[in-house]
Amino acid sequence: MNHIKIDPERQIGSISRKIFGGFAEHLGRHIYGGIYEPGSPLADENGFRSDVLAAVRRLKMPVVRYPGGNFVSGYRWRDGVGPKEQRPARVELAWQDIESNHFGTDEFVTWCRALGTEPYLVVNAGDGDMREARDWVEYCNSATDSALANMRRANGFDAPHNVKYWGIGNEVDGQWQIGYKTPEEYARTYKEFAKVMRWVDPSIRLIASATTDWRYQPVERTQLLFEGAPDLLDYLAIHWYVGNHEDDFAQYMTLSEFFEARLSALEGAIAAMRHEMGVERPVHIAVDEWNVWYRARGNTREERDNLEERYNLEDALVVAMHFNAFIRHCRSVRMANIAQIVNVIAPIFTDEEGLFLQTIFHPFELYASNCGDIALDVFWKGDTFSGGDYSGVRTLDVSATIDAAGKKLSLFVVNRSLTETLETRISLSDATFAGNVAASVVNGPDIKAENSFEAPNRVTVTNVAIMAKGSEFVYAFEPHSVTALVFDL
Repeated sequence: MNHIKIDPERQIGSISRKIFGGFAEHLGRHIYGGIYEPGSPLADENGFRSDVLAAVRRLKMPVVRYPGGNFVSGYRWRDGVGPKEQRPARVELAWQDIESNHFGTDEFVTWCRALGTEPYLVVNAGDGDMREARDWVEYCNSATDSALANMRRANGFDAPHNVKYWGIGNEVDGQWQIGYKTPEEYARTYKEFAKVMRWVDPSIRLIASATTDWRYQPVERTQLLFEGAPDLLDYLAIHWYVGNHEDDFAQYMTLSEFFEARLSALEGAIAAMRHEMGVERPVHIAVDEWNVWYRARGNTREERDNLEERYNLEDALVVAMHFNAFIRHCRSVRMANIAQIVNVIAPIFTDEEGLFLQTIFHPFELYASNCGDIALDVFWKGDTFSGGDYSGVRTLDVSATIDAAGKKLSLFVVNRSLTETLETRISLSDATFAGNVAASVVNGPDIKAENSFEAPNRVTVTNVAIMAKGSEFVYAFEPHSVTALVFDL
């Protein structure tokens, strides 16, 4: 029998709610026709899709990154403020489109406030300059009588937006990026941008673009950022997208090992540089673009599917595995932003008449709704499987959290078996189950099951109330499922 053993006193550390963040980019139908659709009967007085707002609220996103992404490396923020009829339409090179600029800074911040989420803005470090970046901070955050603060006031926003999180550049290590930069070039750029941005507002938190992939000198990039600007680094941002390119379920399920390797490697690089540079304060990891993405790749005028990925159940399992990794690495991963939110590689999919929730929506909501304050160091053993380059991988992928009062325990389990229900003994050390258990299970008829407008609930969540008393409890985890068990202690 599989065994999960939990000691509430074996605590890894606090969990940042920002691991449940989102990302909004001007790409395809994400902004226009997704978040923002003036004239639609589903839009509110601001032009925001009300049905989308209601669905995103269920995900409890505490922070949303904007406006990119590749898009930001050619973006001029001034194009997206002021009267809409005066905003210039621009040829947009990242995704080969025409950008109307009808949705910009003020609309995005208003949308975030409607959600109850913090805006996170990324400045153009591609073909942009430091003056443009520091001006954007002043426009958003200044309460002075400056021209930029008065421009914001004239645009209808008397109070500062108080944008706390600012990223400097996007994927600067990639040759596909407008304004690609070598490690030396970006370290210099980051320091000078960060310096003037923080002079405008010393309270802002700054995010450096560390690595998109480990092929592009990630260690050297991390080292040079620390050597050049150790006092200006709050987060190092990394990106990854994953997929089942080989249509091999077992190999796909071993991605947990990939997540562990990437996070552990960057944790080590940060620890080494903090030690060498004498940086006593923490420098965190922001996985500020992540998701499953491998099917819908067209982004040219000749081949345009606008990255409208359709997800299945096995993709939902991988999304849950991401959250297990973020919880286990809670001391370093203090922000993570799923890319994206609506239509474009997204958990929510719309048309003119409504929306449906993609399969990956459900594990996101499950974790965001049930995650506690503190991550626990869980012991588990049992069945294993092999896939791709890995063998002896535990079939259950597990994380656990507890609330600050020590009374509510949440156990998250992904059963990566294609066919087997795994009966599992769950035992506590120095605590007992108080009786009530809320069990929520994401599952569907098979691993290729997708949701759609015609069949919106092929993959969904089943909720049941069960009982557990004493120090042990046996539960049978369904095959190809994501389960959250929430116990009273």
